[in-house]
Amino acid sequence: MMLTPVHHFRNIERHPEYLHPEKRFPPLPLNAVERMWFIKDGCGIACGVVTWLLVLYAEFVVFFVILVPSRDLVYSAINGTLFNALAFLALASHSRAMLTDPGAVPKGNATKEFIESLQLKPGQVVYKCPKCCSIKPDRAHHCSVCKRCIRKMDHHCPWVNNCVGESNQKYFVLFTMYIALISLHALIMVGFHFLYCFEEDWTKCSSFSPPTTVILLILLCFEGLLFLIFTAVMFGTQVHSICTDETGIEQLKKEERRWAKKTKWMNLKAVFGHPFSVAWLSPFATPDPGKADPYQYVV
Repeated sequence: MMLTPVHHFRNIERHPEYLHPEKRFPPLPLNAVERMWFIKDGCGIACGVVTWLLVLYAEFVVFFVILVPSRDLVYSAINGTLFNALAFLALASHSRAMLTDPGAVPKGNATKEFIESLQLKPGQVVYKCPKCCSIKPDRAHHCSVCKRCIRKMDHHCPWVNNCVGESNQKYFVLFTMYIALISLHALIMVGFHFLYCFEEDWTKCSSFSPPTTVILLILLCFEGLLFLIFTAVMFGTQVHSICTDETGIEQLKKEERRWAKKTKWMNLKAVFGHPFSVAWLSPFATPDPGKADPYQYVV
């Protein structure tokens, strides 16, 4: 096995069959448990549970403190439907981002027998990850939490208890977008409800006592503001990363670009799928990259 720096093994990366051994050899049948992707990380699991609890808390306050006591049934129906729809899409996106394989490289395939079966030509070399013993393609990085090499790894996010990579970046972007939207929606409703309570009797503007109502609204306001800022920044960062076709790790390490430069629109299609449709906004639609091959290298 020959180990070389990144800039010395470009030849083999122009031959996808060497980087995708699962296409040369049919994978062994897996049961449902083995197919399921879930990272057993205590911190990540805790963060994931907290995320769901915070969304459910927002649901509770919006429904029982703001909408139910409202005398305007149309206002309650419209805002209740919109908020619940966005919250459902946010949690669905979170689940897909957490339970989807982010693009893990086959583990333990860098064996002597397999490398010999590749019949490499003189000058062709492969890079072996010493941590997970896998043949590591370009733009893949090893995650110490997932204990796998991940294709186009952007970063490991504890809030989704998973890496954000080639296969689940769409779901992570949707998660940040929908959380930002429900946070903004909650802040707007909190503002209107405070005005309503100031103009009316505090005992009639909520099902709870005035002190409890104020505490619940303030906590929701704090939560909404914090998550709006965090997820909006993350959403913008992710969209910029997709458009420039440069992952967070590549930006941080200032890695030299050695892959084909494509238009921003093609980069978006590579993540969200071909062709453009409303399915881009759905966490239930698995993206089909189609012609947007993320591994087009400059020869």
